[in-house]
Amino acid sequence: MAFTAVGCGPEGSEGADANSESVCASDVLYEGHTYIRLSNVEFKVGQKLGTATSPPCRDTNDQAAAVPETSENAYAVSGISPDLAIAIGSSPEQAEIFRVLRSDKKVPPEVQELIDGS
Repeated sequence: MAFTAVGCGPEGSEGADANSESVCASDVLYEGHTYIRLSNVEFKVGQKLGTATSPPCRDTNDQAAAVPETSENAYAVSGISPDLAIAIGSSPEQAEIFRVLRSDKKVPPEVQELIDGS
């Protein structure tokens, strides 16, 4: 299954000061953590970790526009703990990077280095 963002708000172009409002289209769950999509960040995909899920999207009042839960392969990001960042996609070549969404909303320093280096 592929992630789909139809009718669910903006895609994340997360940076150091991004907030988590309306991340329905770009959040995934893996190993009990929520991750949000990063845009324009260079990274190297590591080994396959398992499966991540995208929760159902209900950002609108139109139930017909709701997107059901989906799942996708989760991969390690070379040089970064999966507790901080993972790559999600049907294959390593199609994987996109996601960072953990922390309760303090701060970007982990290791992820910030990737963002700054891109």
